[in-house]
Amino acid sequence: MTHASSPVEAGEPQARRTPLLVALDVVRGAAIGTAETVPGVSGGTVALMTGVYETLLTSAGHLIGGIRATVTDGLRGRGLSHARQQFARVRWGVVLPIGVGMVVALLGMAHVMEGLLEDHPETMRGLFLGLVIASLAVPFRHSRASSTRAGHTGAWTGREWVIGAVAAIAVGIIVSLPAGHLSPEPYVLVPAGALAVSALVLPGLSGSFLLLTLGLYEPTIAALNDRDLGYLAWFAIGLAIGLVTIVKLLQWLLEHHRRLTLVILTGVMAGSLLALWPWQDADGVRVAPTDPILAPVLAMLAGAALVAVVLVAEHRMLERRQSRAEATEA
Repeated sequence: MTHASSPVEAGEPQARRTPLLVALDVVRGAAIGTAETVPGVSGGTVALMTGVYETLLTSAGHLIGGIRATVTDGLRGRGLSHARQQFARVRWGVVLPIGVGMVVALLGMAHVMEGLLEDHPETMRGLFLGLVIASLAVPFRHSRASSTRAGHTGAWTGREWVIGAVAAIAVGIIVSLPAGHLSPEPYVLVPAGALAVSALVLPGLSGSFLLLTLGLYEPTIAALNDRDLGYLAWFAIGLAIGLVTIVKLLQWLLEHHRRLTLVILTGVMAGSLLALWPWQDADGVRVAPTDPILAPVLAMLAGAALVAVVLVAEHRMLERRQSRAEATEA
């Protein structure tokens, strides 16, 4: 379910998207949007798992750069050539279908996921735990394939294992914080939106979980279900602020410190697993396994198996592509 994620340079024609690839991107977007309705599950993790994380991050960076250039250069009378260059580097053929899938899922799945989590919380957390455990292979594998400053690839160094562990511990502490209760006022919703979208961009951190920690998860889900435009408008302002800051930072990090960034993202995903422990009390405190036990365990195995199947299929697909490319060159 993955495809190439390298950015498109200015003026370079973008590859034509077939109807099948467009449909798959809509499905990817729906999976990312659905993940964002579930506390403890990161949309960024799903994007990384399905192979579109860097494409989305890079495109978002160019989109933000284009909007900024449109405003600043337009006001200064410099024309829009720089803005057009930035917009041309956005992978529109990938971004738009994924965006459509995300919006549809956010609006359509909020009520469904709310019901499933309420009726089968242990089983659903078990499913997501299995998905994320298996998904750790994605950033870990990509980091090993990336080179260090000295030009080496392959196994992590001792220093990288320490950095990954520190990232995991830090996120584990964050997801273990007790839930709070904030009033959904504009001055609260704007920073909450910025935090939530930052978590969307960072694999392993769940925007929904951060909202749950702040006591704003249920009001936000209710606003989505009730189409509360006033609430959603203030929240959207926070989303825009978070995107402008965190996306550009991550884009720069992946371009200049790719391997180290992927090491940290792997640790972040690992630390988030604490939030997905299936058995929790009413306050979200993790407890020893109690009934039901079989259903969460089976769901966890099913989630891990699903990701494993996707990763194996991806590996074989890439091998076939490489073999065809080598045969063509020969």
